[in-house]
Amino acid sequence: MNVGIVAQKDNDRAVELAGRMRDALAPEVAVRLDVETADRLGSEGSPVDEMDATDLVVSVGGDGTFLFAARGAGTTPVLGVNLGEVGFLNGVAPDDAVETVEAVVAGYRETDTIPCREVSRLRATGGGDWTLHPAINEIVVQGPQRGHGRGLDYEVSIDGHRFTGGHADGVLVATPTGSTAYNLSEGGPLVHPEVDALVVTEMSGAESMPPLAVPPDSRVEVRAEGAAFGYVSADSTREQFEMPERVTVRAAAEPIRIAEPASDFFEALGKLD
Repeated sequence: MNVGIVAQKDNDRAVELAGRMRDALAPEVAVRLDVETADRLGSEGSPVDEMDATDLVVSVGGDGTFLFAARGAGTTPVLGVNLGEVGFLNGVAPDDAVETVEAVVAGYRETDTIPCREVSRLRATGGGDWTLHPAINEIVVQGPQRGHGRGLDYEVSIDGHRFTGGHADGVLVATPTGSTAYNLSEGGPLVHPEVDALVVTEMSGAESMPPLAVPPDSRVEVRAEGAAFGYVSADSTREQFEMPERVTVRAAAEPIRIAEPASDFFEALGKLD
């Protein structure tokens, strides 16, 4: 069995815990550490983009570390150890991390399976020369700057039907997982993980547009103009595009697989206060 471990950058606690997990696994389990963590622990590492060649990826840190690890995991299950404050994607407490990873590995070696829940991701495409990884939380289309009198002019269509248009800092399309992230800070609704939908939320619009929940297989198109350029982002990565541009957002072909145990949604909500 091959296990990848990705620890939060510049976090001594995460690196120390990654080392303990590596040392606790049986010798016949091949462990790949991300390059920076491996360097801190005095061993050879693997790029995160190669973690899809493993059977399990363990993320040690906050939700940002999980998103980073998931970009390289492909369809490999990701187990999140929560060192952050909220941890919607990370269901394992630090004190339980080593024991949990050992149990998941033992179960895989016995049954050749890892219990997982599948979480949808979003893919953004357009006419410009840019590409982005699938997003677990959200796709954002925005102008060159935020603030009054800046932003972009936009039009949003759902499956070819015009929904709304106007001027705003940007437009955000979120998954249920991402409803607790950027979407929430922009006034979008919380969505329970078991509700299958996408949420379209305007960002500081000149005229208020209520957030809209649409079916998960919807095609959301955002036409952007009114400035020389703008940005499209997937979670924490972004690309610049020239206007006018039409960005199409749809569910990605492959979901991310999150290894259980799942985090408690309502317990995590309490940490948002």
